[in-house]
Amino acid sequence: MSAVNLGSTGRADMTTAGIERSPLRSQTWFGDAGKTGFMHRSWLRSEGLPDDSFEGRPVIGIANSWSELTSCNVHLRALAEHVKRGIWQAGGVPFEFPTTSAGEPLVRPTAMLLRNLMAMDLEETLRMNPLDGVVLLAGCDKTTPAYLMGAASVDLPALLITGGPMMNGQYRGTDIGSGTSVWRFTEAHRAGRISADEVREAEGCMARSQGHCMTMGTASTMACVSEYMGMQLPGTAALLAGDSRRGTAAHLAGRRIVEMVAEDLRPSRILTRGAFENGVRANAALGGSTNAVIHLLALARRVGVELTLDDFDELVRDVPVLADLMPSGRFLMNEFQDAGGTAGLAETLGDLLHRDTLTVTGRTLGENYLGAQVWNREVIRSVDDPVKPAGSGIAVLRGNLAPRGAVIKQSAATPELMVHRGRALVWDSLQQYLADADDPELDVHPDDVLIVRNVGPRGYPGMPEVGNMPLPRKILQSGVSDMVRISDARMSGTSYGTVVLHVAPEAAAGGPLALVRTGDVVELDVPARRLHMEVDEVELERRRAEWSEPHVPYAERGWIWLYREHVLQADEGCDLDFLQGRTGHPVGPQAF
Repeated sequence: MSAVNLGSTGRADMTTAGIERSPLRSQTWFGDAGKTGFMHRSWLRSEGLPDDSFEGRPVIGIANSWSELTSCNVHLRALAEHVKRGIWQAGGVPFEFPTTSAGEPLVRPTAMLLRNLMAMDLEETLRMNPLDGVVLLAGCDKTTPAYLMGAASVDLPALLITGGPMMNGQYRGTDIGSGTSVWRFTEAHRAGRISADEVREAEGCMARSQGHCMTMGTASTMACVSEYMGMQLPGTAALLAGDSRRGTAAHLAGRRIVEMVAEDLRPSRILTRGAFENGVRANAALGGSTNAVIHLLALARRVGVELTLDDFDELVRDVPVLADLMPSGRFLMNEFQDAGGTAGLAETLGDLLHRDTLTVTGRTLGENYLGAQVWNREVIRSVDDPVKPAGSGIAVLRGNLAPRGAVIKQSAATPELMVHRGRALVWDSLQQYLADADDPELDVHPDDVLIVRNVGPRGYPGMPEVGNMPLPRKILQSGVSDMVRISDARMSGTSYGTVVLHVAPEAAAGGPLALVRTGDVVELDVPARRLHMEVDEVELERRRAEWSEPHVPYAERGWIWLYREHVLQADEGCDLDFLQGRTGHPVGPQAF
């Protein structure tokens, strides 16, 4: 990895052709000769800054989602020091600042409830302060899309650095993957195949270092997808958190953002329709998370790019799954990086990606990865020898059960269940389902369709990652490992199974999912993109007249109240309705 292949090549004149450069935004604060300039400069002198820090140097923010409550991001505070070195070296002035942090493993009811708050936090911090550009330090699932959304709405030059995946888990001589192995171990224990002591042993073997999930879960998905969309330096998304090259990349990112300010290279120039198509296609090739659907839809609406739920189906029908990574495959992010990483996969995809899209390097995507090689074709497969054939990515389903759409991750589903018809078993709450799932007397059969509702954006609230609900203990003990499951929830990108997600409109908003009842026959036909309940319209209207919105406890005040009042449905990205679009970065009126 070098400054050259990360784009720090001094090509500012080429990338800014025809663009009128503006004065540094920060000089509105620091260049004022009167009372307000006196205030701004004098208080920052308490931080020990030299006088020339205020004399026309670009001021760069370092947005840090570090938190000890977000274990995946706990190392970002150290990574920020590398960014600062690069900014100083390039002649800029760095200011690190914290934001809300959304830690997936701990936050209840779900970290998704904090994504929009975190984006709003970043947006207002960038707009209200004397910043000319920003480096975004993210990692855990929701922190990456939150930062991209907030930065896109402000549209200052911005460069993302994710924290990288952790080391492989190791259990009794085999690799185990975060998330994916959690579901496997706990389900095996519920089925009686392994002991509680074995589960505890595995628990101590999984998270062996700092960093985010090392499976192709949502964190790794969003890291890689954002690189292919042009917002990260090439070849960096898959580097392990503890790899010294990640520190090098952060240093070079600090240098590069100063150049980007000079070039006025902003997200609005990078996040084009072509960039989003690259993100959608790369997600399919990676066997990436269904959560990318919601995050990219929300981001597209921030920048005014026309992107629909159907694009996630239509754009990937000619894209095979090439990365043999858990949960859709066998390997983990360490093997992916060693095999050639994001660069090797990009070159393998070739013209399946738009190679002319602009990136944070000032170069095109194709220029960034030109000549990259793959060193292990078991991990990054060729187009002629894929992990799963073209069209195995996310499928979008519609029907009277999901008129605005639902999604299924085909690469992680059981092929024999992709066309299925069965009796619905319906629960109005996750808690009731979990209690019933352990009941040995539960009336359930392998051909049944398990439905849990009121777990969507408004209903839970926040749309938690519970769509891959554990199978009933009775079913597991019979040797069955998968059933069709349907909900208005999400699931972790580390999850697997024949799981239909994001049903829109959700039940708590009065969608048809609220009307299905135990005993109804439900049809899933993934090849036909169909999700249907065999109930006639007259009966559905009768049920609709009887329906009332369920009560959501603890939702009467504060952020949760605001969220529920304004959150959009899954097919629209679950952003808040008043946060769509961008306001830009006008300087507010003086404070003194």
